[in-house]
Amino acid sequence: MSGAAHSAQQSTGRLTLHGYFRSSAAFRVRIGLNWKGLTYERAFYHLRKGQQRSPDYLRLNPQGLVPTLERDGQRFTQSLAILEYLDELYPSRPLLPRDPALRAHVRALAQVIACDIHPINNLRVLQWLRGPGRQPEEQVQEWARHWIIEGFTAVENLLGTYGDQFCFGNRISLADVCLVPQVIGARNMSVDLAPFPRISTASEAALSLPEFHDALPQNQEDFE
Repeated sequence: MSGAAHSAQQSTGRLTLHGYFRSSAAFRVRIGLNWKGLTYERAFYHLRKGQQRSPDYLRLNPQGLVPTLERDGQRFTQSLAILEYLDELYPSRPLLPRDPALRAHVRALAQVIACDIHPINNLRVLQWLRGPGRQPEEQVQEWARHWIIEGFTAVENLLGTYGDQFCFGNRISLADVCLVPQVIGARNMSVDLAPFPRISTASEAALSLPEFHDALPQNQEDFE
């Protein structure tokens, strides 16, 4: 169940999050569910064992990726789409600002992470490099670090324009929900975050909040 402290619980329907503790995309949705104060059930799929490719899960999500969110018989995929769905369905504590220009900037920063950094460093890409790509582990790790650093350089400069306590001022947004899992992923890849002080400040501020802390991989039931 969600560990979020937010008390303004709404009638949610039955929510089930299908995910994996290491998945950055599932991590984002855990944060979003916590931020909205929503109670949800969890189903786990061990990505390194290929459980997401089982026939039962492929019937649920034909891409064979996590997360999938179920709500009263409906299925939703792709973390950013899920988060915007939750934001529209449960508008308290919004993740997107009302101002159209600022909303576009928040979405853009979130997409730098979710569309440009994360996809080329996720498990299936790294597994291909190790397997059919025949790359030694040192080269696989260097690939991941290269694209994280390149993306973080852009994010760091953007935060110089928009940031303060969090990515956009003193309010949590969709950008923070995307940033924190990518920072955790960068640490797992031994990326030096010293050149990115704004990223470090924003992510640490977000992680001081229980909704983010409770969503950390090590705080999940399937953690190993």
